[in-house]
Amino acid sequence: MIETLISVDVNKAAEAQSDVIHNRWHPDIPMCRTVKPGDEFRIECLDWTGGQIHDDDSANDIRDVDLSKVHYLSGPIAVEGAEPGDLLVVDILDVGVLPDSAWGFTGFFARENGGGFLTDHFPEARKAVWQYSGVWASSRHIPHVKFPGTMHPGLIGCLPSADLLKTWNTREQALYDTDPDRVPALATLPFEPTAVMGGLTGAARDKAAAEGARTVPPREHGGNCDIKNLSRGSTVYFPVYVKGAGLSMGDIHFSQGDGEITFCGAIEMAGYLDIRVSLIKGGVAKYGVTNPIFKPSRIDPSYSDYLIFEGISVDEAGTQHYLDVHIA
Repeated sequence: MIETLISVDVNKAAEAQSDVIHNRWHPDIPMCRTVKPGDEFRIECLDWTGGQIHDDDSANDIRDVDLSKVHYLSGPIAVEGAEPGDLLVVDILDVGVLPDSAWGFTGFFARENGGGFLTDHFPEARKAVWQYSGVWASSRHIPHVKFPGTMHPGLIGCLPSADLLKTWNTREQALYDTDPDRVPALATLPFEPTAVMGGLTGAARDKAAAEGARTVPPREHGGNCDIKNLSRGSTVYFPVYVKGAGLSMGDIHFSQGDGEITFCGAIEMAGYLDIRVSLIKGGVAKYGVTNPIFKPSRIDPSYSDYLIFEGISVDEAGTQHYLDVHIA
């Protein structure tokens, strides 16, 4: 039976589990567990908001969610022998639901809280809660609809080096400064007050929290990839930037389309990953790798019933456009 390396409590505040939880990327976050190449183990994860969303019929929690706190990740995990320049190979053996949290949610963020790609059409917060039965998810808020689950981690990656972190913060600050009043912001910058820095405490925690990169974008180390096919049977090759690699993961999805058009567009949930790790020594130079390489699973939902709608290049005002897929 596979060993549970990290356990979480969905009924406990994420901040109270900071020995195995963090929500920023920083090389000084202490490794919370250590494994060897070839080890297989289970990692439990909170939902990406750390329990801010509830199984009820009100969307007020979606409206009021504090996005400066996300994403809550389990880790970091040290892999013995991992050194900068290696490739960390992560085989995803299984992804599943936590028995005491067998539900998920989808949401539209309110315009004033960042919105999403459909904000002009749906400016107010909305929520659907999903219940699971076998491979299926159905919602009392969206009657007569059900989805098969291809469960996967939305976010998985390794700790950055100090130099890489500095590069991120510099380039993202420059982007933010081009339009600092934009909603949603062009970049999510370091924000100390809500940072959870794993086992760091005191002045060390405060310094790292003021520098720590937010978890919203994907970067050279992995991160928020949201690949719906990254399910059981997938393999990821991560460049290693710090000794031990510092593998972390979270943002588990029961199901997702090709991206998250509302920014909370997957069926979000707490869950677990069963994984196996190994190393390719010197793999970064050997294969010329600068970003993670994802090899998705061959397992995919098979949809046999379809409705097809034709999109035309005419906007809501009746204006004709030329081959505009954004309008179609």
